[in-house]
Amino acid sequence: MKILVINGPNLNKLGERDPNQYGTFSLETINGLISSEFPEIEFQFTQSNHEGEIVDLLQSVEKEQFEGVIINPGGYAHSSVAIRDALEIVKIPKVEVHLSNLAKREEFRKQTITASATDGYLSGFGYFGYFAAVYLILKLTAK
Repeated sequence: MKILVINGPNLNKLGERDPNQYGTFSLETINGLISSEFPEIEFQFTQSNHEGEIVDLLQSVEKEQFEGVIINPGGYAHSSVAIRDALEIVKIPKVEVHLSNLAKREEFRKQTITASATDGYLSGFGYFGYFAAVYLILKLTAK
């Protein structure tokens, strides 16, 4: 099984950003924890601060033969119709993850326009949300 994990803008600054919202681990550490938790799965981890790059990645998913996509679109969750539209094109299981609990955040963060183009989203569980997303993709792809 191969899963694409896409992290959006400013997630390359995890460990430096507000630890109360995002935790203290770097993105590289989180990626390592995911790989260690699921050694039988091949992950492709990517992070981009650029909306078009994320759209290009989503458009390449089927050609690269992934079985699932985990996306943390960061701030683009609240503003990117382009990423939402690209997610709609992807026909394999997709799970959106947010480290912080969006329901406890500023009003503009409580609404995610990208989540409706995924199978579901997780919010507020820190890096454990990624673990749950992998588990959910495994269940969604089980034959």
